[in-house]
Amino acid sequence: MKLKKAVLSLVLASAMLIGGCGGSGKGNEAAAGTKNADGKYDPVLTIKVAKQLDENAGRYGDGEDINKNPMTDLAVEKLGIKMETTLLGGDAPNYDTKLRLALTGSEELPDVFPVYGTQMIADMIESGRVKDITEDIEKYMPERMKEIYEQFPQTYYPLTKDGKIYGIACAPCLTEGQVMIMRQDWLDALGLKAPTNMDEFEAVIKAFTEDDPDGNGQDDTYGFAYSGNDIYNTGWVADPVSLFSAYSGKHYPGSWQEDENGELMYGSIHEGNKEALARLAEWHANGWIFQEAAATGAWDAMMQFTEGKAGIFIGRPWSIGSVADVTSVAPDAVIKAYPNILQDNGDPTYQAAQINDGWLMFNKDFANMEAFFTYYDWLYDYAFGTGDFKYGYLEGYDYDIVGDEVVFDSKLFDPPVTDPFMPGKSTVLKNTPALKSTQTFADIASGKTPETGAELSVAAGFVTAPEMSEGYVVAHEHMDELLPNLFNTEPTDTMKKNWEQLQTMEKQIYTNIVYGKEPVDAFDKFVEDWLAQGGEQITKEVNEWYKTVK
Repeated sequence: MKLKKAVLSLVLASAMLIGGCGGSGKGNEAAAGTKNADGKYDPVLTIKVAKQLDENAGRYGDGEDINKNPMTDLAVEKLGIKMETTLLGGDAPNYDTKLRLALTGSEELPDVFPVYGTQMIADMIESGRVKDITEDIEKYMPERMKEIYEQFPQTYYPLTKDGKIYGIACAPCLTEGQVMIMRQDWLDALGLKAPTNMDEFEAVIKAFTEDDPDGNGQDDTYGFAYSGNDIYNTGWVADPVSLFSAYSGKHYPGSWQEDENGELMYGSIHEGNKEALARLAEWHANGWIFQEAAATGAWDAMMQFTEGKAGIFIGRPWSIGSVADVTSVAPDAVIKAYPNILQDNGDPTYQAAQINDGWLMFNKDFANMEAFFTYYDWLYDYAFGTGDFKYGYLEGYDYDIVGDEVVFDSKLFDPPVTDPFMPGKSTVLKNTPALKSTQTFADIASGKTPETGAELSVAAGFVTAPEMSEGYVVAHEHMDELLPNLFNTEPTDTMKKNWEQLQTMEKQIYTNIVYGKEPVDAFDKFVEDWLAQGGEQITKEVNEWYKTVK
């Protein structure tokens, strides 16, 4: 912790030297609204926010929308802060397009807006239209939130330039890892156990394909569903990355990790992944794995499990709830989560660690950072189980009190609610903030008496969704297998010119090998070409940056 605090302290100290003492803090102090005796802003202060269109919470009541709903009303009532949201674009690429139009045109940026890519962050900083909040963090961020951000100093890397910080990560937290999700009824029907290594995994997917695990007498099942549409590393569901890690260890596709010399290496060119490709090619030829993976996104690939076709996929524990509808085609289906397979030497396999879901940046003219941090800290009452949000955000929406019991399943509310408004989705954040995403599940499973809203909610989940809850416990036991990408800043100069081409090359050769269109030895030529066509220079530039933060 001392080292992490030192990282931020160095950034802050550097900013003081570069920017002097008369920075944004004075401007904020002069322009900020004032609080009355109740701690509310009076008159009501408005903060303008942008969000992706597909992050609209929906499920509003009559006369309600993203800007007029119980959560926005509560912010006015409790804080004297009105959050005014504009929905931009649709998915992430469309949202980025809208931001770029605002950046290059005459449109005004909102006060606060999320950014999801490091290149966009760099462009925003270069434009001069976003705010240096270095002193605002020191002056206005509450201590309990500073402690959260100090756990994840690397989230500041892409936001920092010349010692100044131009934003904060969205609710940083090490999210749950992925687990191996299986048709337990298929294992039982065939007298099999869950696999713990590649050979056992192969035996199971072969049996799931050839031995009629659903007992219907038809050749209509196979072993493993995954997506190859995301450089074979989705980071959330339908992810095959642990199969690659079985041969490449920490150097799985799509991630920059340290080699034996302490320098960053791009995992996709590690020779171990050649062995993984050879194994997948054999499985594909035998029909044991999803045949259309390369052209299928993660969510659609996972649906192969829901439709009763595939027996295994790898994903985050919440996805167990997403595939529960498999019982509509297989009423006796039983789903169970297991740890991912190990390497042959007994070492774990690894996967990507997500530590934040985008970043928040601020209009350079926004003068109410104190009010923003007041609102942001208020949202965190949910995670801490304090203040206005001991059990949840809104009684009757994300929780209810029935008799003397706090309930979280809306079907058990009084009266029952089938499609509740989700208050956590109608805030400045994309998702409800959390402190330790899996620890609570492990605590409750170990017998801890639930007290806070988060603990009570998890305890209820062990009753209403036990398979998913147990999946979180499995994930918690393997959190040390999550590896953040160690290259976490704007693309290097050569990346900006060559990365798209290199990514296309990588996707093509990986897919061609798996599909049997090219021999496994084509991987060696790919590595040679990757290095020659910019990869070697990119690796040099990446390591030059890494030395500055290491």
